[in-house]
Amino acid sequence: MKSPRPPTDPAPTPLGSSLGLRIVVVGSDMALAEPGDDHALEVAERGRQLRIGLLQNGYNVVAVLPADAFLDSRLAQLQPDLIIVDAESDARDALEHVVMATREARRPIVLFTEDEDTTHVRDAVAAGVSAYIVAGLAPERIRPILEVAVARFDHEQGLRAELDKARTELSERRTIERAKAILAERHQLTEPQAHERLRRAAMDRGLRLADVAQRIVDVSDLL
Repeated sequence: MKSPRPPTDPAPTPLGSSLGLRIVVVGSDMALAEPGDDHALEVAERGRQLRIGLLQNGYNVVAVLPADAFLDSRLAQLQPDLIIVDAESDARDALEHVVMATREARRPIVLFTEDEDTTHVRDAVAAGVSAYIVAGLAPERIRPILEVAVARFDHEQGLRAELDKARTELSERRTIERAKAILAERHQLTEPQAHERLRRAAMDRGLRLADVAQRIVDVSDLL
């Protein structure tokens, strides 16, 4: 009889199509556009056009938030499926806030910017940005950009889950081997005999082989 198969962490649920996702826009329309402040008016209008483009493409914009110290708590409340960072020369600062706010619950991040300085693209991608778009606010470009971002995020989440599973399996194999070595030394057993004793202990207790092995290792460390 084979030992029970170890449970695996549930694979991340693919987001699939970007349509129907709950979207939060960060940094858009946050400037206080006063009369005469042409730059602030331009930023506000750009943010408005982005939101209009999202709505025209059938997206659900649940909130527009500033990139500040309260962003993580706001995102925790809203639970968006995708985050869009709308930024200019302060794109790096805004992105840092978003990355910090999503470190415990990863989500696709799309960065729209008018800043043509792309020296931070590599850092942005490494930090978790799924799409880095310069001057890409044309409504007809929004849907394919978000579709690609979601597909890339799902792919990376799948790879991350596979890597985590491989690491767990390797760690458990090492624990099992160490437990067998402890049993073999303590009870003068061969390696196959130690493995059989470990297997029977797992069966009798209805536990996984790795769990019984961990208990043996823990007791040995205490002694």
